[in-house]
Amino acid sequence: MRRRLLAVLTVLMGVSALLLCVPLADAYARGRTEHLLLQRRSEAVRFADLADRMRTGADRAELSAEISRYAQLYGAGVAVVDTEGTTVARAGPGPSGEAGTAPVPGAAPAPGTSDPPGADAPEAPADASAAVSDARRRALTGRSTDRLPVIRPWGPKTVVLAEPVGRDERVSGAVLMTVPTGAARRDVTVRWAFIAGAAVAAFAAAALVAAGISRWLMRPVLDLDRAVEGLTAGSLGVRAASDTGPQELRRLREHFNTMAEAVAASIGRQRDFVADASHQLRNPLATLVLQLENVEPHIEPGPGRTEHSRALDEAERLEELLDGLLALARVESGTAERGDQDVARAVHERVTAWAPVFRDAGLELTASCRPEGLRARSLPDAAGRILDALLDNAVKFVPRGGRVSVRATHGADGSAVVRVADDGPGVPEEQLLLIVRRFARSPAHQNVHGSGLGLAIADEIARASGGRLDVGGNAPHGLAVEFRLPPPP
Repeated sequence: MRRRLLAVLTVLMGVSALLLCVPLADAYARGRTEHLLLQRRSEAVRFADLADRMRTGADRAELSAEISRYAQLYGAGVAVVDTEGTTVARAGPGPSGEAGTAPVPGAAPAPGTSDPPGADAPEAPADASAAVSDARRRALTGRSTDRLPVIRPWGPKTVVLAEPVGRDERVSGAVLMTVPTGAARRDVTVRWAFIAGAAVAAFAAAALVAAGISRWLMRPVLDLDRAVEGLTAGSLGVRAASDTGPQELRRLREHFNTMAEAVAASIGRQRDFVADASHQLRNPLATLVLQLENVEPHIEPGPGRTEHSRALDEAERLEELLDGLLALARVESGTAERGDQDVARAVHERVTAWAPVFRDAGLELTASCRPEGLRARSLPDAAGRILDALLDNAVKFVPRGGRVSVRATHGADGSAVVRVADDGPGVPEEQLLLIVRRFARSPAHQNVHGSGLGLAIADEIARASGGRLDVGGNAPHGLAVEFRLPPPP
């Protein structure tokens, strides 16, 4: 979420910088173009005034000298034409757009007619003649050039402007100027580079600010996420500790911690009640069982002896049920710390311990554990306790002559996987998810000795250890229970 928020902020800032910089750069290019127009137009007005006052050969020589010096200085092309389009005077490079060329009596050849030195000497573009013709036509109707193409770093390399000689009905010609734009383009390039650099710097600064803001906003959210994950995993002591971020998120943290305290207190009271009730009932129940056993010799054979035996069995079943509830309450309390455990060794020890029980029950118990030294991080003796519950369950429900196999190996993620499979009657598929619930019993096994807490306790131990317990069918028939414990760090 933090990356998405940062991406959104970055895109918004980039678009904002672009929307600010593009108009600013375009405005500077237009301003620089207008400045060039005003500069060159003032010179064109001066040349038009000289051409308007031209009466003699000396005036023509003066005009020719002026435009020649100007062409040499600025590398521009200047031409003065009459109303017929005939060139009266010309200097510098560039098209003149004349219909014919008239000599200038008494004047020396214009030195500006040769190619000017310097790298900025412009070359006439392909459409220069059309631009010159249009500018000349406007000037001969008494209109000055009031607009130039916007100058940008890539062009145009030259621009054409014209100024009428005379005014209104007294227009006697036009001054045409082909102006190189090298200096203007350099100015625009430098200013655009400065604007781009400033935009990049501003964007970088804004990105740093956005990264800080996103961290400030997301830190309490991530802290709440970790706290919720820990609470979901059963760690009731986890709390959201971050006190940064907006006021709304800080208030949400306080409400979450208050809720977590209430939930932890409620669950703690329930577990304490179950543990205390189970513990307190064990003593009177043990006394009851002892009294029933003491009464047995004094009961005459017959219906009374049968009922006494049933009562004693129920009392012992109740005692087993209380032991299971007490064990479940201890597991759910989560007071034990996780540690490194040798799963392979636990499997060998528990299978060895249960082997006589299986022989007495007429069952075959086999074990396969590879590799040796299979380890996991779990609650103390979690693998042994879970395996005890699964083997006890198999002894109860697999008929004589059946086979039970235990296999331990590594999972794809490095976890320790232990699988207990039998070839007994199994459980219908629709009841597989029910048998790990507390006090759950299959309808076909209601009369089998047990409390219905064995698999529930095993599932709770696996989850408290950070693993899980899965129940499924075993082909061609039977039940397969598999539990996974996470690998050590």
